[in-house]
Amino acid sequence: MEYIYEPNGVCSYEMIFEIENNIIKSLKILGGCPGNTVGVSKLVEGKNIDEVIKLLKGIPCRNKETSCPDQIAQALEKYKEKTC
Repeated sequence: MEYIYEPNGVCSYEMIFEIENNIIKSLKILGGCPGNTVGVSKLVEGKNIDEVIKLLKGIPCRNKETSCPDQIAQALEKYKEKTC
């Protein structure tokens, strides 16, 4: 299932998830710091969404209260709300 999320408070502007049976098959992040967003995308592939939420939730970026990794966690929480 494709799930598209628009992050808030970060440089990236869209996250496109491919999720099957609560496993992230792929993640494409548009905008943001390319090295970091591509790296994080590769690291979450094949992982269970609950595991990714636990790892990434609450990570700040510079003086912001959120970050691209934190926004991934928030996106996955919203995905769970919609699919339950």
